[in-house]
Amino acid sequence: MKRGRKTNEANSSSSEETTERESKRHKVIDEKTIVVRSPDWANLLQDIILQVFQYLPLLDRAHASQVCRSWNQVFHMPDLWRCFEFELNQPATSYLRATHPELIKQIIKRHSNHLQYVSFKVVDSSKESAEAACDILSQLVNCSLKTLGLISTARPSFMDLPKSHFISALTVVFVNSKSLSSLKIDDTPVDDPSLKVLVANNSDTLKLLKMSSCPHVSPAGILCVADQCHGLRELALNYHLLSDELLLALSSEKHVRLEHLRIDVVSENPGQTQFHTIQKSSWDAFIKHSPKVNLVMYFFLYEEEFDPFFRYEIPVTHLYFGRSVSKDVLGRVGMTCPRLVELVVCANGLRPLDEELIRIAERCKYLSAVGLGECEVSCSAFVEFVKMCGGRLSQLSIMEEVLIPDQKYSLEQIHWEVSKHLGRVWFPDMMPTW
Repeated sequence: MKRGRKTNEANSSSSEETTERESKRHKVIDEKTIVVRSPDWANLLQDIILQVFQYLPLLDRAHASQVCRSWNQVFHMPDLWRCFEFELNQPATSYLRATHPELIKQIIKRHSNHLQYVSFKVVDSSKESAEAACDILSQLVNCSLKTLGLISTARPSFMDLPKSHFISALTVVFVNSKSLSSLKIDDTPVDDPSLKVLVANNSDTLKLLKMSSCPHVSPAGILCVADQCHGLRELALNYHLLSDELLLALSSEKHVRLEHLRIDVVSENPGQTQFHTIQKSSWDAFIKHSPKVNLVMYFFLYEEEFDPFFRYEIPVTHLYFGRSVSKDVLGRVGMTCPRLVELVVCANGLRPLDEELIRIAERCKYLSAVGLGECEVSCSAFVEFVKMCGGRLSQLSIMEEVLIPDQKYSLEQIHWEVSKHLGRVWFPDMMPTW
């Protein structure tokens, strides 16, 4: 009986201990649950809040700054304002959200000396938005920018401004920024004297310059930049600014090897633009100095204006034809562009490009990307082209209507044959992807 009583007492004690342990475990779980359900957002590390704020649009960032004192402190941290994009438009002409004027005033007042990587995006074509961008630029007297981009998504924008007003605002940045490394000023009235100011203050640091469609700049103006900015690695300009002297300046021993040169060859009205010829010796000197450069050329010409081009070997790597281009010109491409990596032809006409494509495959051993729009190629010639290029064709964007069925291949059969030579599944495109 005693042994039975002891056993019952032991069982009772064990049960009480188990119940107590379970109670403590549930209490811990409940406490943890409460912590998860009620986080203390105000005490998050400021580095984490800073990372989140950097992904927020400006207006959302401003609203978030009103949540608590800690978040407001992050809102005014210099690191948050080193990189900033001003979006400008007029509410009456655009449905897109613009940077609020009051926020712009606050940024200029409190953070202008923190700004380093700045871009201005004018999202409508209004003169007022471009003027607002210039007004902000003229106030950046206390900052030393490293990058500046003026982006107009709808023309003419900056070109509508009085030239003196634009140059005055831009010069403020050129004078006060002693370490400008990247400048994108496409479609602006920048001129030769303002480029001289740029060079005088930033020649040691400038590495990237994009200035396509800048009609007030002369070949002498861009040559001044190349002569003084020996660290320039990327350059984009219109063909009328390209000269033998410029290529030789970029090839001098003092100049670093250029990594990227983009040239826009544009004609607005057929027959009204005269295009000069660059000497082969200048191209040879340029490619000898910068053997790995990407030379990108965009052609927006009429067929009769191609005569000065592709008459001898040039080191172009990426070719884009935005308007109709003749069979003759494409045939010359195959003979004169051995470094070609990418070729895009938006339109050609109704004459098949069979021979031209085969010639390009034979001569352009580095070709890895091709896009064809309103052209015609027989299915047999296209299969032969892919077979010759093989697996190096990493991008092959061909509209379905380009391919003309013949006795050997139908449209249903061609994707299997092309896929076999590419080493991956391939289908023609239903719409352009370039």
